[in-house]
Amino acid sequence: MKDIYCGSLVRLSARPADVFSKAFAQWDRDTEAHRLADSDPAQLWSEKKIKEFIEKDDEKNAQAFRFAICTLTENKPIGSISLWVNSWSHGEAWVGISVGDREYWGKGYGTEAMRLVVQYGFVELNLRRISLGLHAYNERALKSYQKAGFKMEGRMRGEGLRDGVRYDSLWMGLLRDEWLAQQEAR
Repeated sequence: MKDIYCGSLVRLSARPADVFSKAFAQWDRDTEAHRLADSDPAQLWSEKKIKEFIEKDDEKNAQAFRFAICTLTENKPIGSISLWVNSWSHGEAWVGISVGDREYWGKGYGTEAMRLVVQYGFVELNLRRISLGLHAYNERALKSYQKAGFKMEGRMRGEGLRDGVRYDSLWMGLLRDEWLAQQEAR
């Protein structure tokens, strides 16, 4: 058996609140990174507030499986990725990812982290479907999700507003059977 948390570029690891809050406070200063990952208005949080949020969120949400994305070589945290199981009986979950460290954008780190968490969802959690949403203007994320096997499922026209301009939200999904077929083709 292979290490299901480890790829050739990244490792998924636990999110120690003290370490992760320090990194997240740094990434949070980059409003472009925030706007690519979130539709909420950008706002700055202190390390203390982030740490408290992580600790409280981890305690209250047993349906969430959260990981730090760390580089394989230095074990440096560069982002986060989470699965939220919304229905165990239907085997469905949502995934969210953010590579906060710009140095690692566009180099395959996010795609590999997504592949690892999808594998975790289908193999360890026995999910049937994993879904995600993104802003239509985030073309790099769209390409990454397609590389990880996600298919376009829908578009919500004019759903968001940034800098006075309306944008669409996109919805994508990946079914276990599709993922298994991709694994066999490799």
